Amino acid sequence: MFAVVKISGKQYKVEEKQILEVDKIEGNEGDIVKIKEVLLLVNDKGDVKIGKPFVENSLVEAEILEQKRGPKIIVFKYRPKKGYHKKQGHRSWITKILIKKIK
Repeated sequence: MFAVVKISGKQYKVEEKQILEVDKIEGNEGDIVKIKEVLLLVNDKGDVKIGKPFVENSLVEAEILEQKRGPKIIVFKYRPKKGYHKKQGHRSWITKILIKKIK
């Protein structure tokens, strides 16, 4: 069984007992998060339910394992022959989750 869910504006294909890193979700480590925005649901028999836009009466439960910072991204702006250059770094927050149940 798997599902396609929308988390923080992005779509992820998830299965039970899968560990996933997504953009920051509010909560502490050990909290259970209920994701109601399920776009597609496929069970073990192969039956497919497609949402318009979301599948009704479906839910994905996930546990927050860790809140951490992502890798550093370097932003470098440069204009040739003008003597202009600007270097910035950026690290976004990432939440590591474990998919518990797909209902």
